[in-house]
Amino acid sequence: MRRPRPLRSGPGGAAGCAGSRRPRGREQGSRSGSRAAPAEPPPGAAGVPGPAEPRPVPRGALRRCRFSPAAGGETGRGALEAAGPRDIVPAMPAAGAQQRGGSCPWPGLPVLRWLPVLRWLPRYSRAWLQLDLIAGLTVGLTVVPQALAYAEVAGLPLQYGLYSSFMGCFVYFFLGTAKDVTLGPTAIMSLLVSSYAFHEPVYAILLAFLSGCIQLAMGLLHLGFLLDFISCPVIKGFTSAASITITFNQVKNILGLQGIPRQFFLQVYETLRRIGETSMSGLTAVPCCRAGDAVLGLACLAALAGLRAMKSHLPRASHTDPLAARVSYLIVWTSATARNALVVLFAGLVAYSFQAMGSQPLTLTGSIPQGLPAFRLPCFSMTTPNGTVPFGSMVEDMGVGLAVVPLMGLLETVAIAKAFASQNDYRIDPNQELLAMGFANILGSFVSSYPITGSFGRTAVNAQSGVCTPAGGLITGALVLLSLAYLTSLFYYIPKAALAAVIISAVVPMFDAKIFRMLWRVKRLDLVPLCVTFLLCFWEVQYGIVAGVLVSGILLLYSIARPHVKVSEGDVLLVQPRSSLHFPAIEYLRDTVCSRALAAASPPRSVILDCCHISSIDYTVVVGLAELLQDLRKHGISLAFCSLQDPVLKVLLSADLEGFQHFPSREEAEQCGGAELGGGGAAPFTSTSESSLLPAGLIQ
Repeated sequence: MRRPRPLRSGPGGAAGCAGSRRPRGREQGSRSGSRAAPAEPPPGAAGVPGPAEPRPVPRGALRRCRFSPAAGGETGRGALEAAGPRDIVPAMPAAGAQQRGGSCPWPGLPVLRWLPVLRWLPRYSRAWLQLDLIAGLTVGLTVVPQALAYAEVAGLPLQYGLYSSFMGCFVYFFLGTAKDVTLGPTAIMSLLVSSYAFHEPVYAILLAFLSGCIQLAMGLLHLGFLLDFISCPVIKGFTSAASITITFNQVKNILGLQGIPRQFFLQVYETLRRIGETSMSGLTAVPCCRAGDAVLGLACLAALAGLRAMKSHLPRASHTDPLAARVSYLIVWTSATARNALVVLFAGLVAYSFQAMGSQPLTLTGSIPQGLPAFRLPCFSMTTPNGTVPFGSMVEDMGVGLAVVPLMGLLETVAIAKAFASQNDYRIDPNQELLAMGFANILGSFVSSYPITGSFGRTAVNAQSGVCTPAGGLITGALVLLSLAYLTSLFYYIPKAALAAVIISAVVPMFDAKIFRMLWRVKRLDLVPLCVTFLLCFWEVQYGIVAGVLVSGILLLYSIARPHVKVSEGDVLLVQPRSSLHFPAIEYLRDTVCSRALAAASPPRSVILDCCHISSIDYTVVVGLAELLQDLRKHGISLAFCSLQDPVLKVLLSADLEGFQHFPSREEAEQCGGAELGGGGAAPFTSTSESSLLPAGLIQ
């Protein structure tokens, strides 16, 4: 079966509107070289199941959807595209193929840049709806139990996890540029909220509003490049420490321990002490332990680990397999993918059975308010028994969290979007992602949401389920709203041990033990910010992140201030900086040249500065080079420049340095330098060619 053509960028930089213009040159078709977009195959065609036959939908058994509604002509290949003919689900219609009689409803308008949905929604098809529906339901079964669990991590009532799980889905449908990303509460963001919201819903909601405003401003000002200053070792150190912190925070719920402090080091000490007492006295002999919680929690952990392993080793189904084999594969894959919901459901049934028999050995979630949250502005003050906390005091209490929370949220979302865009062969617009995150947090605060970000786990489930567009998020958000409206009474029976098992199962893979060994082999200096971040995050999360960024910045500045300089001695002293020169480095370069040229037993008559690796200099560097020329001239040593790039040469010529000489190549500079040293009457250092920027008469 042939594949339709990909969408090409249309006029005005917008990433393609169907039928806007036929691409010039050879049309891009499928891998087999198809030149025309075939009609959508009818159900029952070869390799395409009918509507009554369920099909498995994991990654590897799905026709991949390539999606790229990024703005401003930065998308390259364009929007949506069907993949290869090897899969067993209905072929998607041509996303960017020419549609006869079709035209772009808003050709070249700025609205296409700010609302990426307008670039793919006019071509939405029934085949995409089928895949988006399956993916949305699958992610919804994952997000509901995770939302309840992450609210526990954030130290908030459990309903706030659900309040935070639907608005991001709806906003990203209109503003998102990655088909796979899902927004909502995550373990990392919940841990940060726990640190900066002080377990107060009013603080958490206001933090979401202010974080959204900061993210929106960054998107409008195109400040996404600031995320590049958070290095990979800092991120790895933070996520690994967060994995350990969150896991230990949930051990008390797994084992039924009570009275455990929230500070990490006290938490570890008290947990290990209670476990030791339990092992010596017996599980039921310690009043603060509950045997039922421990048994159920460990059983849920084992079930989640088993289902995860089952999914990773599940062989892919083929359309040539018997129907019974394909249906069995679908059941097993669905069970493994929705393992969180299945485990929580099973644990709830166990708890309900004990309740019906009149005894309850488990710690239950308890009552959750039923109904949707009110749509209103977040509170900008908080009433306490001791008075009212004004807005200024609340902002002061949050402190550095107003920088850490929005930056970490953006970093997590953009990193996830880039990873899945690369994997599924489409591109995103990072600045548009900042706008989507900002609006999601601002509007989310109107429905009592705490800060949200992209979820790696749920995004992976979304991609593996075969989502084609961000419309899958509408299904996920609708499922969360239905749960809030009708199912909250059933959440009463969910054991806390089951939610703790869901959290631990989600965060344990975040610990990356290989990164330490990898950095030891690749660059050991990068272990410094990694270890600083990792260790300080156990004390306070904000201290770890800020300290890691500062250490990374110091290492970056040191490499700028102390660039590697190669010096070759001989008849001519050849000095070659291996990077651009900026003002912190000029004194180091002067000291290096003077120490080698003036302190030698037989000083050279000439110094050649090879500038082939220098692409930019600033005014301080020009001043330093002028002083270097004077210092060497006082000792009878000439200085010449070679291999100057045009921007650098233009700056040096504009500065009108006294005694400035340059050569187009190192070889010519060495020849002239050797002739002068040998006293052969060769001309002194002068330019042997005209500057590509200024007339030769201006060269001294």
